[in-house]
Amino acid sequence: MKLPGPTISDTGVAQLVEHWSPKPGVGSSSLSSRAIYDDMSLKNYLQESFTELVHKVTWPTWSELQNSAVLVMVATLIIALIVAAMDFSFSKIMQAIYNLLY
Repeated sequence: MKLPGPTISDTGVAQLVEHWSPKPGVGSSSLSSRAIYDDMSLKNYLQESFTELVHKVTWPTWSELQNSAVLVMVATLIIALIVAAMDFSFSKIMQAIYNLLY
């Protein structure tokens, strides 16, 4: 029984993915998208990157940055203490096992 629609022998794999994708525009291999990237020069790329960084990126405020830094430091300290406790306990357990065996 043949399923409806194109098969691999009829079309390329990329066309099958594009055809059966729930979002047909995503992952497109159309010629227009390739032409845009081929036409882009290094100077144009750097100008667009700078414009995006200055006008489109949302930078955190100083207080948001401080709060995030404190949160990361506290989380790091907690994780380091947990790992140190696990290391100490496993060390004591292995020491007790070795003392039993030797």
